[in-house]
Amino acid sequence: MSIELRNVSKAFGGVSAVNNVSFSIQDGELIALLGPSGGGKTTVLRMIAGLEMPSSGDVFIRGQRMNDISVQQRNIGFVFQNYALFKNMTVFKNIAFGLKIKKWKRQEIQERITELLELFGLQGLENRYPHQLSGGQRQRVAIARALAPKPSVLLLDEPFGAVDAKIRQELREWLVTLHHELNVTTVFVTHDQEEALEVSDRIVIISGGRLVQIGTPREVYDQPANEFVARFIGVMNVLETEVREGLARVGELEFPAPDQPNGQKMRIGFRPYAVQVSSDLTAFRYHAVLRRTFFLGVLLRLELELPSGLIVRTRMTKEEYSVQGLEDGKEVSFQIRQFRVLATETATLLPESDVEYQPPPVLGENI
Repeated sequence: MSIELRNVSKAFGGVSAVNNVSFSIQDGELIALLGPSGGGKTTVLRMIAGLEMPSSGDVFIRGQRMNDISVQQRNIGFVFQNYALFKNMTVFKNIAFGLKIKKWKRQEIQERITELLELFGLQGLENRYPHQLSGGQRQRVAIARALAPKPSVLLLDEPFGAVDAKIRQELREWLVTLHHELNVTTVFVTHDQEEALEVSDRIVIISGGRLVQIGTPREVYDQPANEFVARFIGVMNVLETEVREGLARVGELEFPAPDQPNGQKMRIGFRPYAVQVSSDLTAFRYHAVLRRTFFLGVLLRLELELPSGLIVRTRMTKEEYSVQGLEDGKEVSFQIRQFRVLATETATLLPESDVEYQPPPVLGENI
């Protein structure tokens, strides 16, 4: 096990930033700390790095308790969002900085920098200064500098937040390739759900200073622990229903709710991909008007309005949309192929040592 947090909390001036967080990271994993701004994810990262000390609880790296170990002794590479490159140093000297601090020999430094320049696609730029580089190049230099001393753990705080969308996509792909080549345990903070889903092996979701869910990208998307995760990760249709005679009902929609008492309130959620739409009004049970279509590139997002005024969101490819002859204002039929009963936001995940997470049930096929 590479990193472990046990019941870690952190308070600043009596204000709790992190509250009783526990999770572990295996050797070689690429982990995303994901959550809204101010949720505590960067504080967690800084406690792993040693830039902040826990108010309570313990941080372990490779089995060693780190609470009293300084940041310089933790063998960790840290990359800040704003790169933090030395403006008066060339690319070569920036990358070599940590090696000189650790008193590497000159020949060893030269060999390591040459290796990293090639690995990071920075050949020919070693004599340039940071202001002469693009945003993507500066970020690669910052990561190369962090990796130069061969740390056991690489930590990145919003690593791609300061570059534009195109470069950010290129850096994501590059980070995955780099991680597979180096196999260094890597933890990065992000508030970008798409980035976390695309890049990480597992996602640790933190909100309000608490660990809400941890799992693979597919697990947190398909099996959200509660309504907060369901809404935060991707798009989710969420409906407030009431049980009557074994069915959770809202407007025209009905969802099986066996063994639930009459009057029971239930939050029902389903992803847009679970909604199947047809221009054939006899194809499915429910009818709606295609109120509006949004162009997303390869996919289109559709808003369906039911006679009761309920809005259901779905997605389909441009080709399917064209084949079906759909257009705004046209009546369609649809079905919801799969749905989930959602826990409330207050149903957060307990520490790993205390409970085995059981996802809410997936219910309803072709209802």
